[in-house]
Amino acid sequence: REVILNSNSPIAIGTCVCRSLAENPCLPPPQEVCMFVGDPFASFIAEENPLFRRASQEETVEILEDMHEKGFVHTAYFKKEMGNRFMALCNCCSCCCVGIRMWNMLEGAIPIMASSGYVAEVSEDCNACGACADGPCPFKAITMDEGNKAVINEAKCMGCGVCVDVCPIGAISLRREPSKG
Repeated sequence: REVILNSNSPIAIGTCVCRSLAENPCLPPPQEVCMFVGDPFASFIAEENPLFRRASQEETVEILEDMHEKGFVHTAYFKKEMGNRFMALCNCCSCCCVGIRMWNMLEGAIPIMASSGYVAEVSEDCNACGACADGPCPFKAITMDEGNKAVINEAKCMGCGVCVDVCPIGAISLRREPSKG
């Protein structure tokens, strides 16, 4: 949200390729949740790809907020071929996103994704409701221990923060983890 609001750069939004190829996508069409931010990327894709169009900051923020409420992961793309510059933002889910699906299938053995640099942390306030372990974690990093408390597998956790919003009592937070980059 802040990246979009602090940018005066052009924005292009368009159809999510992963969801458009999924057998049973979690979002009905139109699936305009992928974003290119800044030029030359945004202008090029909006002009050359019929599945993308220019968008305002306000419309882009509305999409981000809607995707956040649905529990999707905001995934930023930086390409070394583009000078390691931020260029795109996708709103990913574990059921359609090819990147997340591959990460989970390979259990992180091949570095196709980079962590946010944070990990989830469960406080002593956890009441073992299980809301965080019932499927919302896109990276399958949360389980319940024998004492019925939520446990974070830091090796799997990508620091996306989906669990933070799912916890009804606020017992999960993100903490900076230097080993995650």
